[in-house]
Amino acid sequence: MSNIVDPLVERIGARIRAERDRRHWTLAELAEESGVSRAMIHRIERGESSPSAVILGRLSAAFRLSVATLIDPEPVDERVRRAQEAPRWHDPETGYVRRQVSGPAFPAEVAEIRLPAGAEVPYPAAAFAFHRQIIWVLEGHLTFHEGDAVHELDPGDTVELGPPTACVFANSTERDCRYAVVLVRGEAP
Repeated sequence: MSNIVDPLVERIGARIRAERDRRHWTLAELAEESGVSRAMIHRIERGESSPSAVILGRLSAAFRLSVATLIDPEPVDERVRRAQEAPRWHDPETGYVRRQVSGPAFPAEVAEIRLPAGAEVPYPAAAFAFHRQIIWVLEGHLTFHEGDAVHELDPGDTVELGPPTACVFANSTERDCRYAVVLVRGEAP
């Protein structure tokens, strides 16, 4: 086992701990809200484990925050964000790679996603509450399950998400799929 610590994994863990502390939640309460085990949350908060896309989606839903907020929580003063400086998060389970295009101070969140061939990433409905999103396929083919609706999307195709429902991003092809997610925050109750 390597002793090298990924700074992004540490930052995600610190952000999750800060959000839990801000709400005065115990590990057990966050586990109950998110459906993620206390042991896994503890490992993530300590920077010992990188969360999968599914776990990150569940935690963001529990906090009613976007995934981008957990990945890239600190505003940057500079308006230019170099590609190599943008936070890149890699899902250890699926190989999914998410690169934050916009910074946290920008009013819309923009992310570029690479979904490997054969990968599937589900998100709970709560991950989409208080957000408006559009998915824009840039390369490859994406099968997007939005509740009971299934959208087959090719390069240039978009889908604007409707009311919050469980969603699955799936790539059943033999090539990577690259797509953009543009999210605008709505009003929380």
